[in-house]
Amino acid sequence: MSEAVSLKEVSKSYGEIQAVKDLNLNIPTGIVYGLLGPNGSGKSTTMKMMLSLVKPDSGSISIYGVDPQKDPLAVKRMIGYVPETLRLYEFLTSWEYLEFLCVIHGLNPSEEEPRIKEFFEAFELKGHENEMMGGYSHGMKQKIAIISALLGKPKLLILDEPLSGLDPKSAKIVKDLLTELSKEGVTTIFSTHVMEIADAICDKIGILYNGKKIVEATPAEIKKMANVPGSSLEQVFLEITGSSELKPIVDALIGKSDKH
Repeated sequence: MSEAVSLKEVSKSYGEIQAVKDLNLNIPTGIVYGLLGPNGSGKSTTMKMMLSLVKPDSGSISIYGVDPQKDPLAVKRMIGYVPETLRLYEFLTSWEYLEFLCVIHGLNPSEEEPRIKEFFEAFELKGHENEMMGGYSHGMKQKIAIISALLGKPKLLILDEPLSGLDPKSAKIVKDLLTELSKEGVTTIFSTHVMEIADAICDKIGILYNGKKIVEATPAEIKKMANVPGSSLEQVFLEITGSSELKPIVDALIGKSDKH
């Protein structure tokens, strides 16, 4: 299996804060790779470095053999991206926005129209095509962001909390779609805080903590590491990242609320 993404000894700091430390990743083509970690672990920074939105301080990055710093346009043409914080042109209708993206990707909007209609139908957005996106709910905007990422038929999807705000049906569509795209050789790097989702769709998982990769394995292998029969991926994740002793915190919060 060929390599889609390679990071070698990559580091990035923001002032005195080191967001990513000597990170090595080797992600094969055609898998769904879960990039997990608590807030501030370096996930979003790592994704942005792959996209050339953030420049690493040291180390090297390769996306299908291309260095994002040397040829950012070539890399961007290969990638579909859903950021954690959405930035859409809210003064456009969703249809106008997707037509605009077709032009950016070098696609013919009239030829892509049937495909766009299928997306609107699948995500239950039919009838909202000519509404300004500024009036959309968060979930509706999230759906448009996902459609936008898929529009250029990318070789690599980088999805930062892509299921945020989606209803269960739409979330299931996205999960099934990623599985099917994987069979066609599309690679997905998927960040989520919902461990059940990672367990269900990821072929391999890398867990970051304080900017370092501390575990990399399949979901089954990670659960086996816990050496506790029947452990969920969430339980193992909390154990690995040192966040397992939550009960005293929860009990203390309940105690405080009881006093008011």
